[in-house]
Amino acid sequence: MTGRDDRWRFREGDRITAELTAVRLLGGGSAYEAYLAFDEITYGPVVVKVVRPHQVADPHSLRGLRREVDTLATVNHPAVMRGLRHELAGERPHVVLEHLDGPRLSSLVRRHGPLQEAQYLPLAVEMASALHYFGHVDVVHLDLKPSNIIMGAPARLIDLSVARTTAAAAALTGRIGTDAYMSPEQCEPGSRGTPGPASDVWGLGATLFEAVAGHRAFADPRPSAGEPEEQYPQLVDRPAPLPDRTPPAVVSIIHAALEQRPADRPEPHEVSAALEPVLAAQPPVRLTFSVRG
Repeated sequence: MTGRDDRWRFREGDRITAELTAVRLLGGGSAYEAYLAFDEITYGPVVVKVVRPHQVADPHSLRGLRREVDTLATVNHPAVMRGLRHELAGERPHVVLEHLDGPRLSSLVRRHGPLQEAQYLPLAVEMASALHYFGHVDVVHLDLKPSNIIMGAPARLIDLSVARTTAAAAALTGRIGTDAYMSPEQCEPGSRGTPGPASDVWGLGATLFEAVAGHRAFADPRPSAGEPEEQYPQLVDRPAPLPDRTPPAVVSIIHAALEQRPADRPEPHEVSAALEPVLAAQPPVRLTFSVRG
């Protein structure tokens, strides 16, 4: 069981391994901590996800790390974070990931509010491209949300820690994902449908809604409430209205992605096809440079 003291407490300059020197803590989950580190092998900054101290011998935690490593080995797409190497045994099981320079989408929305069309349209097309690719390599992310997207050119999807094959996702009987961004079939596997690729389209719809509106599509979940319908507003409510300024094609594709039934949601390539003409109609972004002599 993870306790409050189940932390490595690495400080700047501490050695995570012989090749990895901690710079700062980035965050983590129930089974791991994530650090920005300097890597003596690639000779640059990397992200290191290291299993928490009290879970180093826990088979469940190690299986989760192995699943992420296997998924990273399968995925090679410009809009998805890359894995560099890993060590699944020893005192500190870990995976080394590329460091992406840019803010999380969640941070941008929290600090600055809704994104402009010139920001959220490329984001939507790039994430749809990644999901289309996932369909070819049999990967379901299951946790697509604003905090798992690093904004850049292109935007990059991170954190494959709960990703699964389509068959493994379909076999889920428990809830996997983040409450506010889970599709209905993730909230209630079986009775609401089967978790799978369409669940990631829902996650994209919920994420794009937040980027466009500056707030979530549904009220906050209440996981401690009684019935699932009381816990998860997305099971019973329609999405909140989008701002009046939102292009009709964007409104239409977001609403389609947030349909209750998985079969009623668009395919990732249909998301791209709907939004690319809107993106193409955007005025060019002008960059101004000053040259110092």
